[in-house]
Amino acid sequence: MKKLLYLFLAVALFSCTLNKPKNDDLKKYFDEYKVVGTFGLYDNGRGEFSVYNMDRFKQRFLPASTFKIVNSLIGLQTGVIVNEKMVIKWDGVKRRDAWDKDLTMAEAFKVSAVPYYQEVARRIGRDTMKLWIDSLKYGNMNISGPIDSFWLNNKLKISPDEELGLIKRLYFNQLPFQQTYTDIVKKVMIQEQNSNYTLAYKTGWGFDEQNNSIGWMVGWIEENNHPYFFVLNMQTADKDFDMFNNRVKILKNILTDKGFFKGEK
Repeated sequence: MKKLLYLFLAVALFSCTLNKPKNDDLKKYFDEYKVVGTFGLYDNGRGEFSVYNMDRFKQRFLPASTFKIVNSLIGLQTGVIVNEKMVIKWDGVKRRDAWDKDLTMAEAFKVSAVPYYQEVARRIGRDTMKLWIDSLKYGNMNISGPIDSFWLNNKLKISPDEELGLIKRLYFNQLPFQQTYTDIVKKVMIQEQNSNYTLAYKTGWGFDEQNNSIGWMVGWIEENNHPYFFVLNMQTADKDFDMFNNRVKILKNILTDKGFFKGEK
């Protein structure tokens, strides 16, 4: 029964990608930063889906830190993470200032601290992780290699299309996790919240087999209790490209173009 449900959800989202209009006018936002990319937006209230660069939208890439969404859910569900306040001690290895300290889950999620979530994955263990990845039908479901880096080493891959479906199910508590835990993850995903809108997302940044930078932003923007789900994926060979900041700029440029941030959607 569960397999049939996942098949139905996958087919439903896939049919949206086939039947809804393209966002060819968004090309200028990627060209401005000299990146190749794709963007999908799903208007849940109207059931309308639009996409820029459909071919890339269906290709799979390493999830990088967008996997922290699922890693958090599995950690919480299995008790490896007690709650968003659970601290994992810093191991003393210098990496980044924002990572080099004891962190709670909420803090680690916000600063995308890889060491915290590597430790979570080690505590979850391969067998349990594989069980959940298979149950979610997460991308190609390949977690081979070290248990603490399969989402970074191009073993596990997922398409923007699949990421969008996952985030929509997360928002509506349709994933096989207790709502208490999905609520925690949704809360830590919120980046901006005011009287006009709520913007929630998880970033990701990694490198493919050709050492190209792969950037992600996956989440939703909500205005007047009306959610819109989005996924942004981009690629560049430029080693000096500021992926950390530019992916946010591209996302906000696109959402502004579509009339968001005014509370009028």
